[in-house]
Amino acid sequence: MTAALNSDIEFREVAKRYGAVTAVSGINLSIPPAAFVALLGPSGCGKTTCLRMIAGFEQPSEGQVLIRGKDMAGTPPYRRPVNMVFQQYALFPHLDVENNVAYGLRQQRPRLSAREIRLRAGEALAMVQLAGYGHRKVHELSGGQQQRVALARALVNKPAVLLLDEPLAALDKKLRTDMQIELQNLQRELGITFVLVTHDQEEALSMSDFVCVMNRGSIVQIGQPNEVYHEPADLFVADFVGKTNLLPGKVSGRADGLVEVRLANGSTISARSRSNLAKGDDTSVSLRPEALRLEAPGRGTLQGVVRNRIFLGATVEYVIEVPVLGTLMATADHQFVQGNLFEPGEPVAIGFASGAPLAFPGIKENGTKQRETRNVEIIS
Repeated sequence: MTAALNSDIEFREVAKRYGAVTAVSGINLSIPPAAFVALLGPSGCGKTTCLRMIAGFEQPSEGQVLIRGKDMAGTPPYRRPVNMVFQQYALFPHLDVENNVAYGLRQQRPRLSAREIRLRAGEALAMVQLAGYGHRKVHELSGGQQQRVALARALVNKPAVLLLDEPLAALDKKLRTDMQIELQNLQRELGITFVLVTHDQEEALSMSDFVCVMNRGSIVQIGQPNEVYHEPADLFVADFVGKTNLLPGKVSGRADGLVEVRLANGSTISARSRSNLAKGDDTSVSLRPEALRLEAPGRGTLQGVVRNRIFLGATVEYVIEVPVLGTLMATADHQFVQGNLFEPGEPVAIGFASGAPLAFPGIKENGTKQRETRNVEIIS
């Protein structure tokens, strides 16, 4: 998909600079209608700048931002078919819930009747399960209820695109999980495009249809959550998205389509690779904690000693010290019942399924070698 008419949002060679600082550099991005997209990355990667350029709070230094095929250059925020939910909700403390939600409706021209405003505000509150809360004050609501009011206020104008700037950051873990589910359900019911900015990998992976990983002002990878997690484009994505173990080594050869990597401790493992690695190249091998299998000493590929055991209910996490390689993390599920748990200080062998290791150019400790960033688009 390349045509703007098939996109709710499109970036064309967009750059944003603040003096000598480049916040966003040469981004091409196409987001289809009714998609839930997460912009994910560390602080300073450019994700919030992108969101603000869609909203109209910032203008590109170069390139174009289009919404539903129309170039937004010079279009003020209140003339754009978007609404935004801010991290701190930005509710008016002197207004009750209904008037907070109705505020945007009262700014519309031509003016809506008082009856129409009340009706639409009530519908928006019912949409977020707050029917009957219209006359309450903001300070009388819980954090989750305030977040719903902010959502209702953003949705009441029926935007083409809803922008979410880390809206769940202030909520506790249980409430955050509940709101993640509600946001997913709401987006599917409304059928409009949601763009979420977050630095929380779990939030991005669990909520969105597509995850757009950013670093240093550029898009590093975009894809469905399972693709980004299981097939990271480079060492940055593998290290940033979720947990992983990175094992430094050198390429010693190739066999059966796999890269043979000699690790720093002298052992050799076979790994998949998306890069053209040659013999002698420095490499880091990524192994997800859940891919590791703990066995009796002497049976696996690597040998180590359990240093910590962390019980998490459904899973158990182990921190294992491996000579020369350092500490690795392994995650075990229900099959490791209480009687089969490894104890701190106990020697273990570490194995893994064929195809689980993934090799990348560069060694993390010495600075990741990044591939050239590609222009990307979401294919619906």
